[in-house]
Amino acid sequence: MLLEAIERDPNRSMAHALMVLVRRLQNRFAEAKSEAEQAVALDRNNLVAIRLLGQTLVLMGEPEAAFPYIERGLRLSPREGAAVAYSFLGTCQLFSGHTDEAVSLLRKARAENLRVFWIRLTLAGALGLQGELAEARSEIGEALKLKPEISSIGKWRAYLATTGHGFPKWQALMEKTVYTGLRRAGFPDE
Repeated sequence: MLLEAIERDPNRSMAHALMVLVRRLQNRFAEAKSEAEQAVALDRNNLVAIRLLGQTLVLMGEPEAAFPYIERGLRLSPREGAAVAYSFLGTCQLFSGHTDEAVSLLRKARAENLRVFWIRLTLAGALGLQGELAEARSEIGEALKLKPEISSIGKWRAYLATTGHGFPKWQALMEKTVYTGLRRAGFPDE
């Protein structure tokens, strides 16, 4: 249906933005990025498109390129979707080697929405990298209360692959940062 909508009117920014989600779920990463870029080019103020472009760039392992889009999305709408925006900004910082900034942003994400398990696990990984193991373990415990079936790195990795987060570069960066910090805090591999 989205293809039909785009065919009928290729200038519909929102149709291209929604196609980003489809392409990510299909693991068609370059097409997801292209659709996001097209959506933003068609409407510079399309909040959904701007955020999806930033998220897609992070997922493709390009955190530095993603940062301005995620920040712009927050400027356009500081409250709507703030938890996700702060979590992606924190992840950008973590992937770029700025662990202190990452922890600060991930704490903001957690404060915006206490019920998102993956924000808590990402924060736990960042805290584990900092050596704040007690706090990291506490975040893991809270994440497990929210989503008990994600009880290991392997289960989280499998879950992410089914939600459009199967980008190889993303997983490699997660391994170097979040997963390493989680292991330090005692979160099992399997």
